[in-house]
Amino acid sequence: MNKKLIGILIENRILIEDIEHSRYLYSNGYFGKPIGVPKPRGIQFDSSLVLDLIEGYYLLERKKLSIFDSMEKEITSDDLRKICRVEYNDFDLKYMVYKELREFKYVLTSGIKFGCDFALYEHGPGIDHAPFLVQVYNQEKKINAIEIVLAGRLATTVKKQFIIAIPKPKEKIIDFIGFDWWRA
Repeated sequence: MNKKLIGILIENRILIEDIEHSRYLYSNGYFGKPIGVPKPRGIQFDSSLVLDLIEGYYLLERKKLSIFDSMEKEITSDDLRKICRVEYNDFDLKYMVYKELREFKYVLTSGIKFGCDFALYEHGPGIDHAPFLVQVYNQEKKINAIEIVLAGRLATTVKKQFIIAIPKPKEKIIDFIGFDWWRA
């Protein structure tokens, strides 16, 4: 794409108004959600795209997107990081996981409807179902058995594997623990 991709920060979302830009971002990594299209198939949609802040930050950091506020002032990555830290608990840890999984070519969407941080796709929405649910934990926080059982039961109900991601920023590594559930 030759044109610069432009997003507008509106509260805690980023709007991509240009339909050509929307299709481009969606077809090149399944970023965002087309407005009014619950289950998009490919890029055959005629609507703007809405990005989560974490997606917008990822694209901004990679210089694939320019973001402006409602007063047409350009938002820097430092500005957006400050906003993300207000909007997301443990943003830096969640972003570390998001970034790593994206760089391994996985597609991540919000996992809020599953009660977790991310739904992880191997190929993308509309192509496959998300086989994994990812919850990010701070290595300083103790994880109790009830949290694991609740998350595991939900993941099993929706036929997904539950994964705990534990970022270790000082070591620049992330531990991933996957849980499989079965009936005896």
